[in-house]
Amino acid sequence: MKHVRVRAALAATSALVLAGCSLAGGGDGGTTAAESSTSPGEPGGTVVLATHESFHLPEKLVKAFEEESGYTLEVRAAGDAGTLATKLSLTADNPIADAAFGIDNTFASRPLDEGAFAELTSSVTPPAEYALPEGGDRLTPIDSASVCVNVDTSWFDAEGLAPPRTLADLTDPAYADLLVTPGASTSSPGMAFLLATVAEYGDDWPDYWSDLMANGAKIVDGWEDAYYGDFTAAAKNGTRPIVVSYDSSPAFTVKGGRTTTAALLDTCFRQVEYAGVLAGAENPQGAQALVDWLLSDEVQSALPESMYVFPVMPGATIPDDWATFAPQPTDPYEVSPEEISADREQWLTEWTDVISR
Repeated sequence: MKHVRVRAALAATSALVLAGCSLAGGGDGGTTAAESSTSPGEPGGTVVLATHESFHLPEKLVKAFEEESGYTLEVRAAGDAGTLATKLSLTADNPIADAAFGIDNTFASRPLDEGAFAELTSSVTPPAEYALPEGGDRLTPIDSASVCVNVDTSWFDAEGLAPPRTLADLTDPAYADLLVTPGASTSSPGMAFLLATVAEYGDDWPDYWSDLMANGAKIVDGWEDAYYGDFTAAAKNGTRPIVVSYDSSPAFTVKGGRTTTAALLDTCFRQVEYAGVLAGAENPQGAQALVDWLLSDEVQSALPESMYVFPVMPGATIPDDWATFAPQPTDPYEVSPEEISADREQWLTEWTDVISR
């Protein structure tokens, strides 16, 4: 989280912001969970968090957690949420960390099926609307946001072209070579976008993607690649004014009292991010303390401006201007977690075939 979830914005600076804790990339280098943690049942020591590359919280919050809990936080980024889910699944018998954050509702079933997560013992209960129907005892919701197509309204105004409004519009020749999206196999927002098309077109979604690719859609690995590499509103040399991003993204492109981008609220799929304790963790107590901390009022209230997502806990603070610049969709696309679990791999296989033609 993985945000805005603009969400992953400023992800490149997260290493500096989290200078108060030790960072290691993808499990290579640094200390291992076994080397850094204490014996089971012994408080203190290092707690290792595996997460996506967009994880970012204020340094003062991290320091407060360390001082109040007695644990030292070590964060290990493992790419986008899809990559993180794969890595956790493949290392379920030899966990790369004590806890994980950033697994979302589009990828959660994969590590859950592999037994990557242990049962939670938290006394904090987020609202039931965010809970997974299966695996809710092992993954707890932390934040939510809707993945939506975003447009650079300033670009469209300058070109004298009306921006698209719907998924169907994206295949119109008027918008040829204007869309960039993260890939469904490597990115959670990319997967959410694929699911939005599945919800809209049913069994005909591959035909829609064929039309999308024929209209010049560009596929990149992750959200950051799309938003900061190609999107005209954020990339220095961007050439594509349509990007798959989040409903909260326009709140971070405000200039002169107005936003220069817009989320197309008829294209959205709601994404929920979860955290959990990894099975076989060397520091399970620290991992549970970390998960509870992510649900604290301080962290929940920091999420909007740190990771550009909406908190799940009632009472958390949301910036006042989000009501104006980050409206949420009233009727986002939905695909049940059961259907995602049953069909995701087949959908990804078909999707890969379509974009490779």
